[in-house]
Amino acid sequence: MILVTAAGGMTGLAVTAALRRRGLPVRALVRGRRAAADLAALGAEVVVGSLRDDDVTAAALRGCDAVYLIWPNFDADEFAGATRLARRACEAGVERLVYHSVLRPQLERMPHHWEKLRVEEFLDTLDVDHRVVQPCAYLDNLGGQLDAVRRTGRFTSPWGVEARLSYVDLRDVADAAAVVLTTDGLDGGTFELCGPQGLDADDVATTLARRLGRAVRAVDAPPGAAVDYAGRCLALMCDHYREFGFTGSPFVLEALLGRPACTLDDYLASLADRAG
Repeated sequence: MILVTAAGGMTGLAVTAALRRRGLPVRALVRGRRAAADLAALGAEVVVGSLRDDDVTAAALRGCDAVYLIWPNFDADEFAGATRLARRACEAGVERLVYHSVLRPQLERMPHHWEKLRVEEFLDTLDVDHRVVQPCAYLDNLGGQLDAVRRTGRFTSPWGVEARLSYVDLRDVADAAAVVLTTDGLDGGTFELCGPQGLDADDVATTLARRLGRAVRAVDAPPGAAVDYAGRCLALMCDHYREFGFTGSPFVLEALLGRPACTLDDYLASLADRAG
């Protein structure tokens, strides 16, 4: 049995789906009942409750031999919470733990990256086979703008129009995660998961225009004033991307997948196919 934590988010749902496509038994730990129905429809066994509740995590871990550890985005308590859960997984007899980190966690300027680096460091102290995946920004976050772009002809970028990012398709991330979870001989490995294109906002707008059959222009749209920890993390992330971009190599991802990684065109085509 494989436990997927924070399974109700887009990453958890995608990883659960990838594992179920392989016929693997999955237990999904999720906070809300709405996502629980989606996970149950995938064939997962569902546990509803908080990652911070020891009784809930004990029940979720019971009988599991592997864990895919996702912690909610932009959480100031990620180090304390994720390390506690990892330790409890070891105590429960879990044999393999995969941690969902982020590309370049060593970037101290971004607190949510730094929290993940500290979790990675902690995993080295545990007596368990552990692996780490480090994805870049998701193409799927661009997909959330499609309806607005279709209406307005504007593609907005919170990190300006010149920064290049190696956007990765979440389906590729999930398929790679399944490989990392289920393949022997990867103990202690860290796997960067980046898409095959370094795209700036104008590149994205050009591709969207071709796909949508209308003019699209890229618009710089910095985030608003930060009012909480998550907002501060988002603002600092956008500042970093704006100044330096956020790119990496697709080599590791494509080696895990055994095929080319999806491009923005591939991703948009898949959305059209899913829409019928």
